[in-house]
Amino acid sequence: MEQEVKVTIHGAEPAEKVEEALQQAGIPEQLKEVGEIVSEALSSFRESDSYEWILESTEKTRQYIKKNPARSMLVSLGAGLLFGLFIKRGR
Repeated sequence: MEQEVKVTIHGAEPAEKVEEALQQAGIPEQLKEVGEIVSEALSSFRESDSYEWILESTEKTRQYIKKNPARSMLVSLGAGLLFGLFIKRGR
């Protein structure tokens, strides 16, 4: 299923367009600073050992699920059932 997407190319530089859009939207300076801080924190996290460990664990989990699909399904079903019971009991 293919879709046709119309593209409009403007003469202004992309960075200028973004800055102009931010000014028009009235985004406060503090919110911009928070966005920059979050962006820096995410960048430093991606460079950390924890991020590498998460990627390795994710790949190991994928391989386990591919090797043991039935067992993985039963474990997730059981975990969901227990989680549902705990939530229902809390109400």
